[in-house]
Amino acid sequence: MSDPGSEARLFFDEHQWATVEEAMARIIPTDDQPGAREAGTVGFVDRYLSGIEYVYARPDGSGFEKLEGKRAAAWRRRIDILRGKYVEGIEELDRRSRERFDDDFVRLTEDQQDEVLTALERPEQQADLEEAQVTTGYGAPPEPAMQQTSTEVEIDFFPLLALHTRQGFYSDPIYGGNKDLVGWKLIGFQGPESLAETYAGRYTTRLFFAEEQIDWKKEADRGA
Repeated sequence: MSDPGSEARLFFDEHQWATVEEAMARIIPTDDQPGAREAGTVGFVDRYLSGIEYVYARPDGSGFEKLEGKRAAAWRRRIDILRGKYVEGIEELDRRSRERFDDDFVRLTEDQQDEVLTALERPEQQADLEEAQVTTGYGAPPEPAMQQTSTEVEIDFFPLLALHTRQGFYSDPIYGGNKDLVGWKLIGFQGPESLAETYAGRYTTRLFFAEEQIDWKKEADRGA
């Protein structure tokens, strides 16, 4: 377990940070490849829950949009709901851990943690989780994103945690996760150096479209 004090915490206290980090590390574990711990997914969700300052990154890479008026109020209500889900979910993880193994979740073995998480997950939540997987995350264009990610306030803690773990692992690093681009490297995605590269037209993802991949690679080779 990494030292929670080594990274700035914006919402979680030390115990909450450590608990979420441990749980995320069981969802995307470290093996011969980096997992959620190395990608810093706990920092991703900690930043998200901290307020409305890190909701939409500006496409030119200059920071984050300042939300005002009704949009700001809507996001505050939404984040308040998510904060409650995490605080209660962490308490439930510890309650189940103490009931089953007589200790907090962070001090259990990996096998014991898996057992607690498996017990927390319920079959009826799977449909909610699959629906949540279609969301684009909170880095998408403002209005569609607010509609597409509304599912996260309706699902329970475990599918929410799983959703945020994946988002933190694969999202643009500007949102606080995907450290050292470990998520992108795992799937062979080079990615832009920054959002500004895409915004300025200096980077394109067209190389990754299967139907055009060969032609675009040839073109890139000719231009090299």
